[in-house]
Amino acid sequence: MAITAIVTDIEGTTTPISFVADVLFPYARARLPEFVHRHGDEPRISALLDDARVIAGHENLDRAGVIALLVRWIDEDRKATPLKELQGLIWAQGYAGGDFRGDVYADVPPTLYAWIERGCALYIYSSGSVAAQRLLFGHTAYGDLTPLFKGYFDTKTGAKMEPESYRRIAAEIDVPPQSILFLSDSEREVDAARAVGFKTIRLARDGAVESSHPVHTSFATIALD
Repeated sequence: MAITAIVTDIEGTTTPISFVADVLFPYARARLPEFVHRHGDEPRISALLDDARVIAGHENLDRAGVIALLVRWIDEDRKATPLKELQGLIWAQGYAGGDFRGDVYADVPPTLYAWIERGCALYIYSSGSVAAQRLLFGHTAYGDLTPLFKGYFDTKTGAKMEPESYRRIAAEIDVPPQSILFLSDSEREVDAARAVGFKTIRLARDGAVESSHPVHTSFATIALD
């Protein structure tokens, strides 16, 4: 079946891993304690803190304890939804203040435009929150790229290494799995997508890797025919 929808990962796929690891994560880690102290009594933030307590199995953690928990989760790169939501809120301040811009590979924007010209619908699926995804693509050196995407998916859809997550995406966008192409730098993620019928490509931005999937080092070399 012809490809009519493309779902792409972010980290290591559209965006250098170093941007997330060396810019976004340290920025959120340094500012999270003050952010929680300042906003922790607001209903939205309080609910996220409670969600983190429940996930950790320590529902009686005090403010200092939940801050320590969240900082540890950042260090562990924990894919916990309340942490991702809080990070997104902190990053929003950084983007708004001009502290950094969303970093995307130079081959990504022109290829996305070309795929849209071919009639493909574009989507993002990342462990970062939808809000964080929109911020990254909304503040790039190539301008606001968010209008290119028809939808965004995060950990609320499910874990990226679980086939059921991709089944949910296919159902939500109402496209047969066999007509969806998934792009990621993670072998386990493309394995999970392929398990439910997606076409898959593994990105290897730094060079060749061993993979049971087609491998590309750039979006520009991906042919949809």
